[in-house]
Amino acid sequence: MRILLVADGRSPITRNWIRMIDSLDHQVVLLSTFPHKPIQNIQGHYILPIGFSSIAGSQVKSKGQGKLSRIGVFVALFRPLLMRIRAFLTPLLMPRYQARFLEYVKRIKPDIVHALRIPFEGMLAAALPKGTPLIVSIWGNDLTLHAKTSKLMAFQTHNALDRADGLMADAARDIQLAKKIGIKESIPSIVVPGSGGLDLGAVHGTAKDSSIDKYEIPVSVPLIINPRGFRPGSVHQDVFFQSISYILEEVPKAHFVCTGMCGQPRAEKWLRYYGIISSVSLLPFIPQEELWALYLNADVYMSLSSHDGTPNSFLEAIACGCFPVVGNIASLREWIDHGKNGLLVEPRDARAAADAVISILRDKNLREYAGVINQEIVADRADIRQVKKIVRNFYKQFK
Repeated sequence: MRILLVADGRSPITRNWIRMIDSLDHQVVLLSTFPHKPIQNIQGHYILPIGFSSIAGSQVKSKGQGKLSRIGVFVALFRPLLMRIRAFLTPLLMPRYQARFLEYVKRIKPDIVHALRIPFEGMLAAALPKGTPLIVSIWGNDLTLHAKTSKLMAFQTHNALDRADGLMADAARDIQLAKKIGIKESIPSIVVPGSGGLDLGAVHGTAKDSSIDKYEIPVSVPLIINPRGFRPGSVHQDVFFQSISYILEEVPKAHFVCTGMCGQPRAEKWLRYYGIISSVSLLPFIPQEELWALYLNADVYMSLSSHDGTPNSFLEAIACGCFPVVGNIASLREWIDHGKNGLLVEPRDARAAADAVISILRDKNLREYAGVINQEIVADRADIRQVKKIVRNFYKQFK
């Protein structure tokens, strides 16, 4: 079966999904909405930039070690504004993008089209004529955040869901929200990790074999990792940095590692403002195996989000035994029993977040107990072998 995947080709989630589909013996053709590096295991690829996607995101780097290029600095400084402009303009321009999309579909002749999120891939694929099945994946804040940014975004979101023949989400909450919006009750749906599942053997083995020495992170100190980068409107990094000053009052040796923040003007400003420069390592976007090694060495995974699904970083962190302190939102309540295998906090309350981290750093027994529980949960619900079976049967419905 030939599957046309409409996705962000830069994303590790997209690349993991491609590997998973390839292992099911399906042909994968990628239509990426962002320029990206070459990808293996695909039968063909096309690039259709949407909005500002040719320059969007803060991952634009110069040739230096993790330093942002001039474009990257500009995007980092004005990203919230650019995102609002993009959310307004892109729906207006969608008919133009859809016309080009349909040209690619005629050329590729897919058996199934699968859009890996709603804005803007699912919106793009909504132009697909009836007869070719369309599967739409919902990512964490597609419905709770992006769909509410404007009337046009709400309309395009509804249009994508209305056209969908099948629905995937990484949280049961989003399936329920889609039904409230008006998706047909008869449409097949499944809840699986957005990345297609974790190869737990590879995660554990690679994490143990990977070195993070080059980042000069202190050893034998309480280590907290925040791998979420900057996601305006959903992950409250301003609150995170404020909480660090409170944590250090009680645990002065604690050290914080933030990936995807090297060279970010806002992060550097907060370090200076709170006087916490020596206690924080701002790292660039790092290879996956090094991120896993960081999880293996860290005590706490911290993500203060108010809009999220089930972040892949969350699953990887708890698979490596990292204790989660995360925003108290519906999607994460599907995984965490507060006080048992994680702590849920008000994501906009720096003091509450700090108190949670302080308490768990002082409770080694609970950290170890939670680590055992979380590895069992991940093995049961996120192991790639289990996910493959579910996805294989789901795709079969659309032959």
